[in-house]
Amino acid sequence: MSYENIIFETEGPVATITINRPQSLNALNVKTIAELSEAVDQIAKDSSIRTAIITGSGEKAFVAGADIKEFSDFSSAQAQELATKGHQSMTDKIENLNKPVIAAINGFALGGGLELAMSCHIRYASDNAKLGLPEVTLGLIPGYGGTQRLPKLVGKGLANEMIFSAKMISAQRAKEIGLVNDVFSPEELLPKAKELAITISRNSPMAISKAIAAVNLSDTDAGFENEIKSFGELFEMADKKEGVAAFLEKRKPAF
Repeated sequence: MSYENIIFETEGPVATITINRPQSLNALNVKTIAELSEAVDQIAKDSSIRTAIITGSGEKAFVAGADIKEFSDFSSAQAQELATKGHQSMTDKIENLNKPVIAAINGFALGGGLELAMSCHIRYASDNAKLGLPEVTLGLIPGYGGTQRLPKLVGKGLANEMIFSAKMISAQRAKEIGLVNDVFSPEELLPKAKELAITISRNSPMAISKAIAAVNLSDTDAGFENEIKSFGELFEMADKKEGVAAFLEKRKPAF
């Protein structure tokens, strides 16, 4: 499948999606979101793909935000439709994908770009990255899940500070508050993300799929019930039988 605004590549069990609009600092427009959605669907359907990485082209930006020119004259109804589509076809779809997605944040991750990164299951950042939600400077609020995901990652107080002040924070500060998992030099970022993706890919895909669903319910009343149910279901599956057999036979499992 060919894309205009993203680059889709696979290497073994790892798929890499590169948002490729460097002339606009990889800003998210409607077409780019639609292509991201198609790429995520492609990952979901391809059993040979175990993990995915999302990054941005060039050295300046992961995604510097939404394409403001595209929605500058939208009505309220059009804006709500835009936000709904962004949730359904991008951020919610990524968060609920049954395969882990790693954000490799190489530079600016602002507005919709940070919301995209927060919907990924794991976030690595380059040491020159800047992260923030500047929507209030436009008289808006985050519309792709930022007001919901950021408090879960960093706590309500820090989320309020970032959203209300619209200030950018450094990659190191993002690591300190739990917004990103780790920070690397720009040269190390993608190799480190791929290294983690390969490590994850060696583990049971069925167990990881169940783990993603369970973790996503961790702040709901259904979380514990889902964990118990999934734990039991896995006992009937081939991955569990292979994993336990490999442990007892002192060999590596072949999932």
